[in-house]
Amino acid sequence: MKSKFLGTVFSATLALTAGSALAGPLEDRIAAGEPIRLGFAAAAPWAHPGENGEPLGFVNVITLDVLEKMGHTNIEPVVTDWAGLIPSLMAGRVDVITGGMYILGERCANIDFSEPIGQFGVAFIVPEGNPQGLDTYDAIRDAGVTVAAVAGYANVAQAQEAGIADDKIMQLPGITEVLAAVKSGRAAAGAITSLEALDLSKKNEGIDATDQNALPKEFFNWVGIGFHPEDDEFRAAFNAALQDGYLGSDAMMQGVEEFDYAAFNLPDDTSAEWACANR
Repeated sequence: MKSKFLGTVFSATLALTAGSALAGPLEDRIAAGEPIRLGFAAAAPWAHPGENGEPLGFVNVITLDVLEKMGHTNIEPVVTDWAGLIPSLMAGRVDVITGGMYILGERCANIDFSEPIGQFGVAFIVPEGNPQGLDTYDAIRDAGVTVAAVAGYANVAQAQEAGIADDKIMQLPGITEVLAAVKSGRAAAGAITSLEALDLSKKNEGIDATDQNALPKEFFNWVGIGFHPEDDEFRAAFNAALQDGYLGSDAMMQGVEEFDYAAFNLPDDTSAEWACANR
């Protein structure tokens, strides 16, 4: 994969400043020989850039595999902040967004999603041993402690809905900052996805991940790939390729294994339409 994207760091940077000069339906860009601009944030293991800017993480692996199945290999990675993903798509600076984005009603009001590529729960990173027993939002609220979360993540709204005061919700730019807040004691827990929590607990001494099953099923969400509303035909073709023998296949599972995606993350029969209406 690395050779395919070698040297694209510079073009990705240019894409961020090119504005909407090349904006328009994705099919028109492809017909004109332009690359598909793949937008994602640095949020391992979902999506993150490699040392040469190549798109890594299981959401990117799935997206690239499906695009290749559709016959598209001219891809330009564009790395941006998490909070800038949807604005970049709507402004025409990118064509497709990954990053592990939950299909939520408020997002569906602005962009369109593919059918789900996985389902995921919520967990917390806490000091080793979880001395305060912070494995649910209710426990965090009742303890009166501060929880850290990534600005723009669904965890912020979840904490608010659980009754945690805004001044007890530390909104930070990314996962690295959430980890730092918990390590330093500025936050008692970090609310993130169960995959991210497990990944951080494996890589950082003194940090544990809580069990996602401590929270009810209502805290599970479905992840999709984001498309501009004008690209309905392309999104429909993407869905067809995704569901035509790829999703859950041996080839897919082998490609995502190194990024902690497991069989229990495969989506059930929940549709993007249902998730938009119920999440």
